[in-house]
Amino acid sequence: MSKIAIIGLGLIGGSLGLDLRQKGYTVVGIARRNETCYQALTLGAVDQAGTDLSLVQGADVVFICTPIDGVIATAKAIVPYLQTHAVITDVASVKGAIVPALTALWPHFVGGHPMAGKATAGLGVAEANLFRGKPYVLTPTEQTSASDLATVAALVEHLGADLYQCHPQAHDRAVAWISHLPVMVSSGLIQACLQEPDPEILALAQALASSGFRDTSRVGGGVPELGTLMARHNREALLQALAVYQGQLDHLTQLIQTENWDGLSLFLGQTQAARPTYVQSPLEPTDQEAG
Repeated sequence: MSKIAIIGLGLIGGSLGLDLRQKGYTVVGIARRNETCYQALTLGAVDQAGTDLSLVQGADVVFICTPIDGVIATAKAIVPYLQTHAVITDVASVKGAIVPALTALWPHFVGGHPMAGKATAGLGVAEANLFRGKPYVLTPTEQTSASDLATVAALVEHLGADLYQCHPQAHDRAVAWISHLPVMVSSGLIQACLQEPDPEILALAQALASSGFRDTSRVGGGVPELGTLMARHNREALLQALAVYQGQLDHLTQLIQTENWDGLSLFLGQTQAARPTYVQSPLEPTDQEAG
């Protein structure tokens, strides 16, 4: 394996190109606009770039890094140009509809999702080592061949990412909790603050906002199109997560209304204890980060 094609040269596609070229692979990039192709060449993210999907010819692995709603159509469009052994993988944050569609379309497909996004998007924020130490999920099915899975897994390891494997539906339920729900919650927080009726109080709140508000509102300030695609394509799992979250808000409201301070303290103590099971505190780096 020596040639890799990347369709979609944004944050993820560009960062993949930077890392894979450093590992010695020949990387061909495909984008919709000539300007993006030129930018990718200038950044050193690709060896060759163009707008024609036929550039995937001769590629051993093809990464589809388009928005979620473009993955299936893109895969259908490149099939005529693929080598018989070429492996297709994607980076979409929802797998439920994509995996069965592409599995039926092409015998060498491995679903993938690098958990390394940013609040901002685009090739201009692509960076080397973006995936290092970040989760990268592969979603094989019973139809996925062991050799195709091993091919993509090896590339993930070359990126320095932490490799995980799970069923597509399990993936979508999990990311609804820890990725898609936080976007909606954070957006709701910002919208709630904007409902302050007194302009002077609103201006004061905006001036005083610091690290706490920055942390909790960050993903709510991301690219609107990405959040909409998450909700649209992972609707069922996200609605279930939102319903449970709404229940927790109702519980908090009741605790405060009834002045149940012991109950509130217990609730907050439970969340304090649970948080490290999800994320590592920046003040307590893992061994890998410390090294």
